[in-house]
Amino acid sequence: MSQQGLRVLFAGTPDFAAQHLQALLNSKHQVVAVYSQPDRPAGRGRKLAASPVKALALKHTIEIQQPLSLKDPEAQTILANYNADIMVVVAYGSLLPQVVLDTPALGCINVHGSLLPRWRGAAPIQRALLAGDATSGVTVMQMEAGLDTGPMLLKSEVAIAPTDTSASLYDKLAVVGCSSLVEVLDSLQNSALTAQVQDNNKANYATKLAKAEGAINWHQSAQQISLQVRGLNPWPVAFSDWQDNRLRIWMAYAIETPSNHPVGTLVALDNTGLEVACGTGHLKITQLQWPGSKALTQSELMNLKQKMILGEAFTSTRVEK
Repeated sequence: MSQQGLRVLFAGTPDFAAQHLQALLNSKHQVVAVYSQPDRPAGRGRKLAASPVKALALKHTIEIQQPLSLKDPEAQTILANYNADIMVVVAYGSLLPQVVLDTPALGCINVHGSLLPRWRGAAPIQRALLAGDATSGVTVMQMEAGLDTGPMLLKSEVAIAPTDTSASLYDKLAVVGCSSLVEVLDSLQNSALTAQVQDNNKANYATKLAKAEGAINWHQSAQQISLQVRGLNPWPVAFSDWQDNRLRIWMAYAIETPSNHPVGTLVALDNTGLEVACGTGHLKITQLQWPGSKALTQSELMNLKQKMILGEAFTSTRVEK
């Protein structure tokens, strides 16, 4: 291994991964090839579009591989011929077979958006917010056949702010993940890291999000609904029906207050937002999207006074008297 840096294969697909690839390009380590998912149809025209990782690799004239599967023997031979010291995997989108995990001299490492063993799986950032966790973080781990079960090389904790959404926490973790990744590669080159085995008894799983999880149940507490709103922003976005209109709720917070209103009832609408009665407390909505229009900011919500009358309720959850 050269003291100029490790020879790295990078596998990733979305923007989160592209930020980590950029961190590697800014480091002393050499990215010898990039793996990304095949181009997918995107946009209204459904034209094939390159992933953010592929776009960045093209910009830097790095060799790109987009195999349909790394289980294919020919794809495995191509990978082995790069003679990489290590493979870095960040949100690649496919599980790697054992033969690939074993190919690089130092194996494969993964940057995962949680403090493992908590929130193994597909949606760790969103699940942490939905659960009301006070902290999140990034774990760099040695990969093995199990889903996010490998020995941990470095854990970096990040506090979750009361206003964080999945989008803002994603941005925070990307910054921490990039620096953690380079730190781990530097240490591995100098043989200065000891891996820590995960405690499987403390593990839980961050299952993939579904659109249906956006449906608000106003019988829940305002606190729980506020976590739902934050955790599902920017996708799939919390929603509820007002008469015949499906409203998307982008930002909201809980107000701890007694309420004698039926759940789902609009109890206030002013320049601070909409206030809706919940099972416990009220939800203050500060960003909302009416069908066919852009999301309204807090100051713009006053414009809804002609459409939303105090005392009326979200129809999908109205409790009959």
